[in-house]
Amino acid sequence: MTRPELLVLTGLHEPGVEATAARIRALDPDVAVLHHDLRGVATGRVHRRLRHGARDEHTVLELAHGCVSCTLREDLLPQLHALSGPGGPRRIVLHLDPALEPEQVCWSLLHVLVDGAPITDRVDLRGVLTCVDAGSWLDDATGDATVAERGFAELPDDERTLAQVAVGQAELADLLVHTGTADAWQLARTDAVLARLAPSAQRVHLAALDERALLADLPPSARRGRPDDVHAPLLRGQPPLARDCGVQLLVLAARRPFHPERLHEAMDALLDGVVRTRGRIWLATRPDAVLWLESAGGGLQIGHAGDWLDGAGERAWAQASPERRAMASLGWHPRFGDRAQDLVVLVHDADPAEVEERLSAALLTDAELAAGEESWRALPDPFGWWHTDPCGPPAGLPAVSARTEQEEH
Repeated sequence: MTRPELLVLTGLHEPGVEATAARIRALDPDVAVLHHDLRGVATGRVHRRLRHGARDEHTVLELAHGCVSCTLREDLLPQLHALSGPGGPRRIVLHLDPALEPEQVCWSLLHVLVDGAPITDRVDLRGVLTCVDAGSWLDDATGDATVAERGFAELPDDERTLAQVAVGQAELADLLVHTGTADAWQLARTDAVLARLAPSAQRVHLAALDERALLADLPPSARRGRPDDVHAPLLRGQPPLARDCGVQLLVLAARRPFHPERLHEAMDALLDGVVRTRGRIWLATRPDAVLWLESAGGGLQIGHAGDWLDGAGERAWAQASPERRAMASLGWHPRFGDRAQDLVVLVHDADPAEVEERLSAALLTDAELAAGEESWRALPDPFGWWHTDPCGPPAGLPAVSARTEQEEH
C-alpha cells in the first residue's frame, strides 16, 4: 500500500494558514485537513476539525488531563493512524494550532508509537509549511510577549514567549509562505532574517503559491520535519554571512571555558536586537557537561545536552553519531579534547562587534585558565541545570528541555 503524504502546516497568522490550507485543497481534492484547536485545552476541551472532500466534521474532545501531550497521544496520532489506513486520502495536512511548535510535533510523529510503530511508518512526512505575516512576524520574533498575552492557547505551566514560537515555526520550515501585507523595507528585512534562520527553506508569496505547496520537489537539503541533533553543525544549509538590511550572522568559536558569572551577565547582549542564538557552551564549573543555549527575542534558555566525548569512555564514542565523532576528531585539542564554545547569533538591530566583545569577555582569562580546573570549580555559578533568562522560576517544560530530552532518548 502506498503511504499517504503528510504535510505539517503551521504559523501564527491564522488567516494565512487557513488560506494556505484552502490552496492545498484546491490543488489536490483528495487531501484531508486535520486541525486541533487548543484554545480550550486548559479546561480539558479540544476542538477537532477534519475536512476531506465534502466531509467537514467538528468534534469536541474531553481530555482528562488537559495537556498537549494528551492531545497528541490520545487523539491526534490515532487520527493520523486511522486516516493512513485503506480508503484514506492521498495526502494529509496536519494544521497545527498556532501555539504549537512543529519540532515537538514532528518528533512525536517520528518517535511516539501507535500500535507498536511511529506514525511515519504509515505516512510519508514530506515536510513543514510555515506561514509568515511579513507585516508582524519580525516584531513577534524579536519581542518578549508571552504566548498567553497574544491570546493563544493557555497551556499548563507555559511561559514561552511568542518569539520562541515564531522562530521555532520558521526554523523548521521547508516552505515559507508570505502572507499578510508589508512595505518593501519590512519585507526585505524579514526576508533577510528568514534567509539566515531557515536557509534551506524555499520562500513564496501566498498569491503565487502553486504546486510547491505540496512539497513534492524539495531539494536534498530539506529538513522534512527532522529536528536537529544538538551536536550537528550550527550553520545548516549554508546561510548568507554578509550583512543585509542590518541583519547579520555572528559566529563565536573558542577553545576555553566560560566564566559562569560573567556569562550570566553577558547574556543581556543576546536579548536586545537579536532574533536567535543557538549553540553549545562549556562552563568552567562543569567540565564534563555540554550545555545547549538557545534564545529567541527576549527569552533565553540553557539546558543540559549530555557530556563531552573527552573522558566519556568507549561506550560514549560508540553511541555518538559518525558526524559527531568526525567533528570531535578533527577539532581535538590536546588539553580540552572536544570541549569548545560554538554559538551562532542572528542579529537584526544590534552591533555584532559589541555582542562578540561581550561574549568573548566572559571567557576565562589567561590567568584564570592557567589556575587549572580545581580553581574553576570554585567559581560562582548562577546557572541551574535548567536556566531561563530573564531570571525567574522554572518554566515547566521549556522548548529546549523537551528537545534535549528527545535527543538523549
